Amino acid sequence: MNTVSDTYLPGAASLADAPVNSQVNSPVNSLGVAKPVSETRVVVAMSGGVDSSVVAALLKEEGYDVIGITLQLYDHGVAVQKKGACCAGQDIHDARRVAEAIDIPHYVLDYESRFKDSVMEEFADSYIRGETPIPCVRCNQEVKFKDLLDTARDLGADVMATGHYVRQRVEDGRVTLERAVDRNRDQSYFLFATTQEQLDFIRFPLGGMEKDEVRKLAAKYGLEVAAKPDSQDICFVPDGSYVSVIERLRPGASEPGEIVDLDGRVLGEHKGIIHYTIGQRRGIGIGGGDPLYVIKLDPDNARVIVGPKEALEITRLELREVNWIGGREIPEEGIEVMAKVRSTRPPVKARLYPVRDGVARIDLLVPEKGVSAGQACVFYDGERVLGGGWIRRALADWEQDAA
Repeated sequence: MNTVSDTYLPGAASLADAPVNSQVNSPVNSLGVAKPVSETRVVVAMSGGVDSSVVAALLKEEGYDVIGITLQLYDHGVAVQKKGACCAGQDIHDARRVAEAIDIPHYVLDYESRFKDSVMEEFADSYIRGETPIPCVRCNQEVKFKDLLDTARDLGADVMATGHYVRQRVEDGRVTLERAVDRNRDQSYFLFATTQEQLDFIRFPLGGMEKDEVRKLAAKYGLEVAAKPDSQDICFVPDGSYVSVIERLRPGASEPGEIVDLDGRVLGEHKGIIHYTIGQRRGIGIGGGDPLYVIKLDPDNARVIVGPKEALEITRLELREVNWIGGREIPEEGIEVMAKVRSTRPPVKARLYPVRDGVARIDLLVPEKGVSAGQACVFYDGERVLGGGWIRRALADWEQDAA
C-alpha cells in the first residue's frame, strides 16, 4: 500500500492536483477516483446557497458527470418567509436555477418527515431535558451524510460533494478531516460526527478557499446566487424564537418552577426551563445584589439554578455518542488533545480518556465558561479533527468536589 503524505483531496485552492489512490498504482482524478473525469459521477448536495452552487459549477467545468440534489427539509410556507435559510422555499428554487444555468440534472427529494423525526423532534426534546442542542450537526449526521449519501450511492455516484468549509488529507491510505484555510468559515466543529466510511466517500472542494474567492467564482460562472447572504441561525426557526417551535412540537413544555441559588435557596419563579440557557445573565428575573448567571438547569425538578460568574467554569465533561476518527486507539492513561466546546470558541488544551460504557471523559486543562449538555466537544490535533462527542454532563470543580 502506497503512503501519501501532505496530499490534499479537493479543498486546495485548485482542483488540479491529483493525489495517488493508495489502493491502485495508476494516477487518479482530482476527486481521488481511479477513473477518467468524464466517467466519474458526482452527486452535489445543493442547498441553494453560493457555496454548494460553486461546487457544482467547478466540478461541471472540470468535466465530471454532476448531478445536483436538493433536500426539502421543512414546510415551504414557513421557509419562504425566512431569508438566509436553507433547503426549502426560495432556496430550492435557487438551486434549480443554478442547475439549469450550468446544465446539470437536478432533483428535489422530500425528506421532510425524516428531518422532523431526526432533527426537529430531537431539538425539542433536548431543550426539555435542559440541554442546548445543535440541530445543524444532527442534520449532517442523520440526514445529509446518511440518507442523502445512501441516495447518492443508489444513483451510481463515485463520490458526493458538499459546500462545507473543511479539508481532507490522504495519509497512509486513510482520508483525514482538517480545519479549513478560511478560519472564519471553518465548519469542522459541525462535522465531528462524520465517520471514516463517510469521509472516504464525501468531498469538500471549498476547504482551501477563502469565502471571497468563492463569491468571485460564483460571479465568474454567472450564478444568480453570487451575492446571496449566507445562512443564518437555525433553518426551521423562522423568526429566531426557538421557544415557539418547542411549544408547537411539545405543547405544555413551559412548565413553571423555582429559581434557586447554589445552596438551594428559592430566589424566585420561572415560566419554564426552555426559556433559559447556561451562562444566561439577562432576563432571569432576579434583581438586586451581585450579577447572577444561569449555572445549571434541573428538568427533573423544574428548577433553574443561578450563581456567580465563576461558578460557570467547567473543567470536566462526560461525552456520549463519541465518534473517533483519530486512527490509533486512545490509551488508558488518556491523550492530550485540543478541545473545542463551542463553534465560536478556540480549542483549549485537554486530556481525553477512552470510552467506557458508551461514555468518554475529557478534562479541560483550561476551564471553559457556560458549557451546556447537548452541545458538542470536538477534538483536534493541530489542524486535524480526531473526532468528538455530545456533552452529557458538564462539571465544574465545585461539583466534582461535592461528588
